[in-house]
Amino acid sequence: MFDTHCHIQFKGFNDDCGEVIKRCKEKDCVMFAVGTQKDTSKKAVEFAQKYDNVYAIVGLHPIHSTSTEVDEEETSFVSREEEFDYEYYKNLASQPKVVGIGECGIELFHLPKDKNKEEISEKQKKGFLAQIKLAKELNLPMSIHVRDAYKEVLQIVSKEEKIKGVIHCYTGDWTTAQKFLNLGFYLGFTGVITFPARKSSPKATSDLLEVVKNCPLDRILVETDAPYLAPQAYRGDKCQPWMVEEVVKKIAEIRGVNFKEMIATTEDNTKKLFEI
Repeated sequence: MFDTHCHIQFKGFNDDCGEVIKRCKEKDCVMFAVGTQKDTSKKAVEFAQKYDNVYAIVGLHPIHSTSTEVDEEETSFVSREEEFDYEYYKNLASQPKVVGIGECGIELFHLPKDKNKEEISEKQKKGFLAQIKLAKELNLPMSIHVRDAYKEVLQIVSKEEKIKGVIHCYTGDWTTAQKFLNLGFYLGFTGVITFPARKSSPKATSDLLEVVKNCPLDRILVETDAPYLAPQAYRGDKCQPWMVEEVVKKIAEIRGVNFKEMIATTEDNTKKLFEI
């Protein structure tokens, strides 16, 4: 199994990182440790060099383009403002076992209330475009973060040539998904697809499951986003990369495909996109 997006190098795993990586190895789970700024990207590379079942993706998350308070079910922190340092990330991305650029993109959900939305959006766009440029230069796929910004991301990537990658933690509808698929992107599904529908927004869940049902099998990737978004079977626990098997099970169930066949399919897709 490949968990193509997790944060095993985050502080949330400081106390049990070795145990979690060992469990992943026992489960035959390979992880992509994804960076979100300089320090976590550097640590992702260090993990990839230390563990044979870890690869790295390096980049600047849009939430770190400015300083803002993030308060969600599984985490609470104040993001640290950072400018995208092209040469720094180029050096990291040139290291062995670095397979992509990201997590980068546009984030319009968490925005500081005391700052201009347009200015923040422009700053995120500038960082995103710089990472697209780097991905092109190094011929690496991208792990693209989109939250409340599908329109904005589509406007950017539709104007770019020769970019490839995955839309991380896809939660949009089928109409939007088709636009990304037509541009050659893969869709990454997380434990969110195992969550029961919320009474306040049941359509969001039905829309997402429609995407899972209709997405071409050769464009599906599976992720956890660990330590966040534990699948429903483990809800309330800290998410671990090996839990990606629950995502595979759910996709197999929806598509009427054998579990092992689905594992093989997502493995083939991962190796094709990330050229490993």
